[in-house]
Amino acid sequence: MAATDEMLDIALRHKPHAACIVPEKREERTTEGGLDAAGSHNHLKYFTSELANANIRVSLFVEADRAQLDAARDLGAPVVELHTGSYCEAWIDGDSDAFQRHLKRIEDAANYGASIGLEVHAGHGLTFETVAPIAAIAGIRELNIGHFLVGEAIFCGLEDSVRRMRQLMDEARAGTLASAAQ
Repeated sequence: MAATDEMLDIALRHKPHAACIVPEKREERTTEGGLDAAGSHNHLKYFTSELANANIRVSLFVEADRAQLDAARDLGAPVVELHTGSYCEAWIDGDSDAFQRHLKRIEDAANYGASIGLEVHAGHGLTFETVAPIAAIAGIRELNIGHFLVGEAIFCGLEDSVRRMRQLMDEARAGTLASAAQ
């Protein structure tokens, strides 16, 4: 949801279990990046507080950056969703160096976020081809991939789309657990 009075009123009226605050306008960072929690602290504090006071679990969609994670924690958000769009774009562009750099940045941020008490999620642009390395990051508890799955469902059906994605995620996570045990 956007950090606007209108969206806050809707959330407070319907009381969802959780609400993820994301940028609203194109000139904000939205699909090109995460919310600037550090630079928008004063604006966001009201929204995170109001949601939390209503027992709505707050998540902030942010870049994989320590300053953003620290700001999310300081704002009282128990959850962050790391933006994976740049990582996915690097894969689409065939830029393996950038792909690896973004993956490392996401992994480092997930580990740091978990170390400061945040529950870490990730998402944006993940596909069958890009999900496994992100799913293999032990510090990430949830992936947000609904947009891709719904689009893919047009071609193979929602059940098959979800089944394939879940299989790729489970295989990636099992590989991580097997490596950690050795």
